[in-house]
Amino acid sequence: MDCSINKLVILGSTGSVGRQTLDIIRAFSSKFKIIGLAGGMNIELLKAQVEEFKPEMMYSMVNPGTEYREKYVSMEQMASHPDVDLVVMAVPGKLGLLPTLAALRSGKTVALASKEVLVMAGEIVLKEAIRCHARLNPIDSEHSAIWQCLKGEQSKPRRILLTASGGPFYYHSLEQLSKVTADEALQHPVWSMGAKISIDSATLMNKGLEAIEAHWLFTVPFENLEILFHPQCIIHSMVEFNDGSIKAQFGYPDMRLPIQYALCYPQRLSNPEIPYFDFSAAPALSFETIDIKRFPCLRLAFEAGRQGRSYPAVLCAAGEMAVELFLSGKIDFTDIACLIEETLQHHQVVNNPDINDILQVDSWAREYVQNIFCSQPRKYGQGSKLPSGG
Repeated sequence: MDCSINKLVILGSTGSVGRQTLDIIRAFSSKFKIIGLAGGMNIELLKAQVEEFKPEMMYSMVNPGTEYREKYVSMEQMASHPDVDLVVMAVPGKLGLLPTLAALRSGKTVALASKEVLVMAGEIVLKEAIRCHARLNPIDSEHSAIWQCLKGEQSKPRRILLTASGGPFYYHSLEQLSKVTADEALQHPVWSMGAKISIDSATLMNKGLEAIEAHWLFTVPFENLEILFHPQCIIHSMVEFNDGSIKAQFGYPDMRLPIQYALCYPQRLSNPEIPYFDFSAAPALSFETIDIKRFPCLRLAFEAGRQGRSYPAVLCAAGEMAVELFLSGKIDFTDIACLIEETLQHHQVVNNPDINDILQVDSWAREYVQNIFCSQPRKYGQGSKLPSGG
């Protein structure tokens, strides 16, 4: 794709990825034209973005007022608009699923940052992309790294290694974890991210969701996916081949680089706003195999991914609800995994789910988590034990 003629929409423009995408657009203003912006609850920021970029279409989760009535369309309409070349999907949770499918069915290239889209409905989404000759360009730094490492290779990888920062509590004891506050969990040691992904990083659920994404994006079995603790966040992922060679993609922890690669692929453009790597100032790199049993959210994600069917959709919905309860101070940090596991255990699995099934189990899981919390107030919020798992 020639990035000099790209017309794009950004769904999730007021979030962290959306704002950094706009930084890339500013750096290459002659190569991109924004024709649609969709934001969340931050209506004032969205209005400022609309005034700056003057898109033809907009959407907000908050009523923007009558002054934007002529521009206001749904995210599905925006994603499938005939003038659009590329859709940046940075809407969190299930909200990105239907717009992603609308974009793919219209043959658009989707630069995907929304993890839940592939986790909830990976098989459905990939089939639609293939059927409609549409492309998925990953934005996550880990998946962008794998994508770049696999380019030009004829052989399938023997192993994919996703790196993890470990979040702010990697070495905490169970007792310490039970006392973690929301404010502490939001303070990621390296990356600047939104609230939900920051908590998922702290529980390592984020890495489990990324493993499920990688399974679908790169057709890799779960037994060939590994997570490595890498606190420097310099190497973003690695690919090992059958001859023992390992390719890695590394650079400063800056989301603008994978965003730019996804927008401009296959071109690599110099951006003065993104610093080149300085080897003389680089920290010593360290790696550590993660004990998956120590991190129940990571374990649950791998289990749900291996089970497939409707389990990953339940995982996403239950995880989102549990994180909301934690952020609002209603449950403890260690309760997050407990609520997710209990929901997965009581789920009535749906084999070969279609998109309606996916949305139905999503609604069921959200309601179930809320019911668990309301019916067992003495169990949750009292430092409950982490699932032991196997």
